Amino acid sequence: MSSISATKNLSESMPVGDIPSSQSDHRNEPIEQTMEVLPNGSRRLAAQLSTSATFEQLWKVLTNYNNLSSFIPNLASSEILSQEGKTFRIKQIGAQDFFGLKFSAEVILELIEDLDNGLLKFSLVKGDFRKFEGSWRVSRSSNRKKSNSLVYELIVQGFFGMPVSIIEKRLRKDLKTNLIAVEQEALKSKTI
Repeated sequence: MSSISATKNLSESMPVGDIPSSQSDHRNEPIEQTMEVLPNGSRRLAAQLSTSATFEQLWKVLTNYNNLSSFIPNLASSEILSQEGKTFRIKQIGAQDFFGLKFSAEVILELIEDLDNGLLKFSLVKGDFRKFEGSWRVSRSSNRKKSNSLVYELIVQGFFGMPVSIIEKRLRKDLKTNLIAVEQEALKSKTI
């Protein structure tokens, strides 16, 4: 996978105004977000937020794979299928209303943990998308007075009959919502 450097490519600053107020009231800084059109109907999306949550709090929340669906909106379930060292197979089912219809998608992901670099890299093994790969990245601030950053990157290609361009706006909103949900859960947790 060709990873993008989110800190350099996140040039479009997006306010969180379209996120429900209960999720955005505490945010003073905007969430930076980009979307890039790729060949064959694929999209590359990235979103980044600065947070007062510690690296350890964020990592603990992101790697609690069996619990992700308890706080990430529209993630109906998430479960570890297998683990070999720092490589996991995870089954996730997402569900949401889309144009008044119930929509669900299932994926089995291979996820590799790289604690030293604060990176969780995932790729589609099988599922309801032709492509679904990306990463979560937690970066520590070098200045103790500044906040840490949380970045979510995704390359997605819709299944046949559902071009990504149709669900593009929803994906952008979901990226921001997911970042905020992870941040809020991390801020509730105690540091390891």
